[in-house]
Amino acid sequence: MNIGRTLITFGLVLIGAGVLFLLSDKLPVKLGKLPGDIAIKGKNGGGFYFPIVTCIVLSALLTLIGWLFSRRG
Repeated sequence: MNIGRTLITFGLVLIGAGVLFLLSDKLPVKLGKLPGDIAIKGKNGGGFYFPIVTCIVLSALLTLIGWLFSRRG
C-alpha cells in the first residue's frame, strides 16, 4: 500500500513537471535563464553554461516539497 502511494505521488510530480515544461514559454520567469546563471560565450562559437541560480531554486523547491510530504506521512 505504501509503495502504491509513493508511485502515485511520483507520477503526479512528473505530470506537474511535464505541464510546467509545456507551459514554460508563457511563464514570466524562464527556468534555466535566471539572473545569476553563468554563461560564457567563446569567440569561435563555443561556450560554457552553468545554471547555478536555477539549480539553487530547484533544490529549494524540491526540498520544500519533500519536507511537506514527510510532514504528512
